[in-house]
Amino acid sequence: MKTLEELKAIRDRARDSVDLRRDNAGTRIVVGMATCGIAAGARPVMLAFVEEIARRGLKDVTVSQTGCIGMCRLEPMVEVYAPDKEKVTYVKLNPDMVGRIVAEHIVNGNIVSDYTIGAAE
Repeated sequence: MKTLEELKAIRDRARDSVDLRRDNAGTRIVVGMATCGIAAGARPVMLAFVEEIARRGLKDVTVSQTGCIGMCRLEPMVEVYAPDKEKVTYVKLNPDMVGRIVAEHIVNGNIVSDYTIGAAE
């Protein structure tokens, strides 16, 4: 970094990343990040959500983390809260599944039933 413009660009990228993790009135994506979730691979899943949301420039979506969601055998788990809709719980996720969830559910409003808790039982 040699110029003030480079420093400002770094600041702006960091700010955009932080904005994805602030609560707002839009859709919330909550990743289970207790030890069970982390051990099952929740961290790469959360990062994939953050990167996909940023890549698409979605401003009304936040990504946050929580502790244990309660069904350790189904980790990594993600809950999606959309305004005026029921919570959707996705289970046994990996980073490769995130793009489909964002495209179909977050952007188009269609739940990806193949990845939900009912399909995993």
